[in-house]
Amino acid sequence: MCLILFAYHRHPVYPLILASNRDEFLDRPTARIHRWNQAPIHAGKDLKAGGTWMGVSSSSKWAALTNYREGLQEKKQAPSRGALVVDYLLNKQSPDVYAGHVHQKAQEYNGYNLLLGHKEEIYYQSNRSENVHKLEPGLYGLSNHLLNTSWPKVDKGKEALEKVIEKKELDKEALFNLLIDKNLAEDEILPDTGIPYEWEKMLSAMFIESPNYGTRVSTILLMDKTGRMYVEERSYKPEGDAISFEIGT
Repeated sequence: MCLILFAYHRHPVYPLILASNRDEFLDRPTARIHRWNQAPIHAGKDLKAGGTWMGVSSSSKWAALTNYREGLQEKKQAPSRGALVVDYLLNKQSPDVYAGHVHQKAQEYNGYNLLLGHKEEIYYQSNRSENVHKLEPGLYGLSNHLLNTSWPKVDKGKEALEKVIEKKELDKEALFNLLIDKNLAEDEILPDTGIPYEWEKMLSAMFIESPNYGTRVSTILLMDKTGRMYVEERSYKPEGDAISFEIGT
């Protein structure tokens, strides 16, 4: 995933409201979110590396991952970062225990950000940060740098999410609408992450479009006070149409 926006204990009905976009090369083989065979999880699947960018389990666990953008510094033989999400959802460890476990072997992987949740807890862990963080109630944004880094798309997304959750009756359509903002950032506020200007500009939008790379799916996740989760994913094919469906766990 390349943009995750979430409100934690900021709404009277839903302790967690999360809206996210997954950006990827359009020709990378991917399976839509589904219940995995012989596994009590619902997640999309990267059919090339075998992992996932986001998923939920029947035991009210959820996890999401973004890559940390580092230009051309990635290791070609590093293990799949998406496997970290799957491993967490399948094992019985709490978010803090799992985050600490991963932190010990984090440098084996290319740069990543990992969100680990379970009912009343959310932990954030990155192999580009020295510490594991238990998150306090608040409004958060995560792209391809550290949590709440002030990138244009992150700041804009948090502001838009704040407006959506101000209303007692949560509008799921409004969450999807904020994710399809295709406006590019002005040059003077573009981040510098070691990639060419043309890519930096293209990636500055919340919803990315290009001939070969772009936003593949948008997902919202709502968790109520009992730990019950509502998940909806919309897929954007290269020709531009969308598919939507619901999963209750």
